[in-house]
Amino acid sequence: MKIEFKKVPTDKKELKTEFNSVKIEGTFCRISSSLVKIEAKLSGNIDIDCSRCAELEILSLDEELKLILSDGVFKGEEKDEFLVIEIENSLIDFDEIIESELNSVKSEYHICKECLQKDKLVEQEF
Repeated sequence: MKIEFKKVPTDKKELKTEFNSVKIEGTFCRISSSLVKIEAKLSGNIDIDCSRCAELEILSLDEELKLILSDGVFKGEEKDEFLVIEIENSLIDFDEIIESELNSVKSEYHICKECLQKDKLVEQEF
């Protein structure tokens, strides 16, 4: 789902979209001429690789998203609870935002259940 920055209303609008079986549901609204606030929940299942054995495992997502989207370079005070994302071309692409959040989760260090049950650390070459 895409929307032009200037078309985002100042009143909270419902947001529901899905990308590769992961959903984002919540609200978004414009808080200034160049800022949009998103408060939503990211939910669904994604495949991740175990950092030790490289086996695929399904991870269930249930994360709160608090984002500030800036039309261009962000020139303001950062708020601790909100993540700032700078948007190019004045076009908000919610699928791209979900994909970015999924890549962030996938880049973290994940250990599968089987490797967690093993007592000792094992190095394995691939």
